[in-house]
Amino acid sequence: MALGTGYDQQGCYLARALEVIGERWTLLILRDCFYGVRRFTDLREHLDISRAVLTNRLDTLIDAGVLTKQDSGGHPEYLLTEAGRALWPTIYSLSKWGEHYTSGAHPARIFSHAACDTDIDDTGLCPACGQIPGPDDLVVRPGPGTNEMRRDDRVARALEHPHRMLTPHPAGHRGAAARPSGARPPATSPRTPEPGS
Repeated sequence: MALGTGYDQQGCYLARALEVIGERWTLLILRDCFYGVRRFTDLREHLDISRAVLTNRLDTLIDAGVLTKQDSGGHPEYLLTEAGRALWPTIYSLSKWGEHYTSGAHPARIFSHAACDTDIDDTGLCPACGQIPGPDDLVVRPGPGTNEMRRDDRVARALEHPHRMLTPHPAGHRGAAARPSGARPPATSPRTPEPGS
């Protein structure tokens, strides 16, 4: 029996959400958008995804109002809308689930509340102020851990440095990326690792 391609017979909001974000690669595309990756070529290179699949996923996200496409000096850029930014807790929770319940070496990412310079916990809470900061108030940086499948593309190299979430990523910068205010250097001792790539 052929596997259906949709959830037409499932009358719930989870099914509707999966129609938008449930396809393979979609959540990883969104993860990279939160990291500040905005250009098609950078998304494609970092994810190692085919042009046709990436185009399809981006079109679906734009049609659903999760991403918007804007021109930037003759280059289209993909930015998260309010609906797209609202997916951050889901992406963070899935990453933490993967960290706790899957095996295999994967890179660590640590997220800190920029206003408090404090790492958030597994629920996204900042222990210093008791708030759950939004993605625009988080800094992502490398943490401990190994990654046997470590990528060596422009985005991966840029992610080796602390970076304020949602701000355009200096993917083309081959040296040290500018460290955002309140960001610390990469961790040298174990903290709370976060998978990502």
